[in-house]
Amino acid sequence: MELTKSNFEKEILSNDGLCIVDFWASWCMPCKMLSPVIDELAEEYPEVKFGKVNVDEQGELAAEYGIVSIPTLLFFRDGEIVNKSVGYRAKEDLAELISES
Repeated sequence: MELTKSNFEKEILSNDGLCIVDFWASWCMPCKMLSPVIDELAEEYPEVKFGKVNVDEQGELAAEYGIVSIPTLLFFRDGEIVNKSVGYRAKEDLAELISES
């Protein structure tokens, strides 16, 4: 799901469950490597809501969450950040973060 300033509150902050937001850019090679991993995790964890924020198109949202490196994954539960991952991570590492979050 593509997230923007206008739908972020409704889709992520008002959600009771675990949400993972991928801050990325089209020119970022590690972001491109992470994208299929995120897609696989989304299939394996249907109870988790996954969303993407294009930092070039949603700079204000990226700034609001202090994104300085991409890819950055923020893990939200009940509207609060409970975990964070910066840079490319293997699927197994991210699965572990999901279980911790």
